[in-house]
Amino acid sequence: MSKYGRVTPETRTRLAEIVGEKNVSDAEEDLEKHGIDESLEPPYPPELVVFPASTEQVSAVMKLAHEKRIPVTPQGSRTGLSGGSLPVRGGVALSLEKMNKIIEIDEENLMAVVEPGVLIMDLHEETEKHGLLYPPDPGQDSGSLGGNISTNAGGVRGMKYGVTRDFVQGLEAVLPSGEVISLGGKLVKNSTAYSLIDLIIGSEGTLAIVTRATLRLVPKPRHTALVYVPFDSTRAAAETVSEIVRRKVVPFALEYMPRHAVETAERYLERKLPDNTHPAYLLISVEGNSEEEIEAQLETVGEVLADMEALDAYVADTQARQQHLWEARKCLFDAYKAYWEIDEVDACVPRARIPDYIEGAEATAERHGVIISNLGHAGDGNVHSIIARGDLDDETWPSILPTVIGELIDVALKMGGTISGEHGVGLTKKQYLQGQLGATQIDLMREIKKAFDPLNILNPGKVFD
Repeated sequence: MSKYGRVTPETRTRLAEIVGEKNVSDAEEDLEKHGIDESLEPPYPPELVVFPASTEQVSAVMKLAHEKRIPVTPQGSRTGLSGGSLPVRGGVALSLEKMNKIIEIDEENLMAVVEPGVLIMDLHEETEKHGLLYPPDPGQDSGSLGGNISTNAGGVRGMKYGVTRDFVQGLEAVLPSGEVISLGGKLVKNSTAYSLIDLIIGSEGTLAIVTRATLRLVPKPRHTALVYVPFDSTRAAAETVSEIVRRKVVPFALEYMPRHAVETAERYLERKLPDNTHPAYLLISVEGNSEEEIEAQLETVGEVLADMEALDAYVADTQARQQHLWEARKCLFDAYKAYWEIDEVDACVPRARIPDYIEGAEATAERHGVIISNLGHAGDGNVHSIIARGDLDDETWPSILPTVIGELIDVALKMGGTISGEHGVGLTKKQYLQGQLGATQIDLMREIKKAFDPLNILNPGKVFD
């Protein structure tokens, strides 16, 4: 007998009483839609999709699920790449997309209060109207804030500002039992007992369901500039990153792109970038509140580029030119997906070891006959290795892919790295967790999970389950 209960007609009726009949669905198209994300995993359709509109409704749904021992998988916009929002045990897909209000932009305290279904691009747009900035900027603009919190998402601004965890000041969350807890708030400092808020951030929806978040904002810098720089090798580009940091310049973004990625972006966007003829490229972006501040940073960057024998430097000093280059960087996952079957490893290694990691990845690509395009948040050591099928046949590709992924993760771990810099463990990486953390840490995490969710009904089958 299964340890989980099924969604019976009686359960469906009770759920409809909680959220309204129009907010429950077992239509085939909804089950299919909520059984997939952006990973390459096969569909895992739920038995029912439920669309709550408030914390109270989420709480009531979880109380019923707890009573009936029905698995519940929280979902946002399902843009994750690790299978973290797939309903692998069936049950209820709890879509938070209708909880999408920006409740408050508090200019006095520099805080935003949002619901989990708010899209990152909408929060950026709204805060910038107030001259403020929410720094985390994951590459998928249509990702939801709840999902970003769930995976502790990073992005291109991570070098200067940090990741999602660094900007979450408060959470309202629903436990698997249905109880609602409030953590933190509009506080800059809090040293009271264990930091449960930090447990929930990055827990991938396995401990609690975030229904409201208080996020720290910063004043938006008035000016930015972006430099596109070609190099004759990956190592030269990576050493330039270290030298920029040594000279006390901290760009808000420092991105690495190989030539293959530049050419793929050009093909996908149907327009040229300033140069596509060299092996490696950096995107270096600085910001400040005066043109003099920007010029001083660019002068130092220029000195570094000259000393490191960069091949050229193309300065994008207007918003339109910068947008042109950022679109090329941010489109790459979709671009590769448009032309090849792909998968991805988002390892993170010490910044100085990026060239060693890339060399190891290139050796793996050559050994197995796949395309590996290594895209880097070079400023924080997070390398996204896109693995593309290339010319491999239908039999070889699926048989070789797990070996390729395993080798890339081994390369990262041997350098003191991690199996994921920002996408999370989810479903697709949990077999590698033991190699990084070991039995003791995993046992501690299992006990934490058991304390929050003794029935294991919240997003089961993920991380180490």
